[in-house]
Amino acid sequence: MMMRRWQLAHGRHLDLGEKAVVMGILNVTPDSFSDGGLFDTAGLALAQARRMIAEGAAVVDVGGESTRPGAAPIGAAEEQDRVLPVIEALAAAGEALISVDTYRAETARLAVAAGAHIVNDVWGLQREPGIAEVAARTGAGLVIMHTGREREILPDVIEDQFFFLERSLEIARQAGVRGESIMLDPGFGFAKETAEANLDLMVRFGELHALGFPLAVGTSRKRFLGTVTGRDAADRAAGTAATSVVLRLKGAHLFRVHDVAINVDALAVADAIVTRQTALQDLP
Repeated sequence: MMMRRWQLAHGRHLDLGEKAVVMGILNVTPDSFSDGGLFDTAGLALAQARRMIAEGAAVVDVGGESTRPGAAPIGAAEEQDRVLPVIEALAAAGEALISVDTYRAETARLAVAAGAHIVNDVWGLQREPGIAEVAARTGAGLVIMHTGREREILPDVIEDQFFFLERSLEIARQAGVRGESIMLDPGFGFAKETAEANLDLMVRFGELHALGFPLAVGTSRKRFLGTVTGRDAADRAAGTAATSVVLRLKGAHLFRVHDVAINVDALAVADAIVTRQTALQDLP
């Protein structure tokens, strides 16, 4: 797997390729689909962040607004009131890299100023394009996610990925975001309405490397895993870990998960397979 250096804010970076990177999900919300209300105070959120770091998360992704289908929207001020104290406390502790899960440019700006290293935009810069300017000015790592929400989706799952993400990448280029700061996410579960659509995206995942950027994935506890396993959201850790292994073997770099420990172990096995495969290919 090709080695890459992902450039982040505050002079930080992540080396990608040799080892999978785990990003722990920290939803400081009352209504997220599988953990709403569990970590919606600063104290609870910090305790969960430290638990995920101890289990092997290299990045903590802090989100203040639920992205589940049908979730009630909130205003920017409420989002900022939820995420900024947690980001400030994590930055002061210095225990892990910090990502902010937001599509709002002002929230992203304030979060990076508070210590966040990465901006994770589930609308792929297409809800508030100014978020790209924030990334360009601050040098933040930028996760650009594909979504099919609020638009007509092309019937071919990979064609739709390229259609959406190439537009997002043009927004990033126009804003001056460096290529070394960009990571792409195909957005499992975001307007991929059937289990088959998500499974097709997994099967054809390797085609996304043609876009030329490292790839993040977020399958954690998603509805399609419930369809496949018959389990409720809170009981989908093993199913998530299975997808993590498959996608690592197909070249994914970063894994955004709720259940850190099981995915860290699963990805250690996948990394060992990748390393051994490379060694065998190098034999005369």
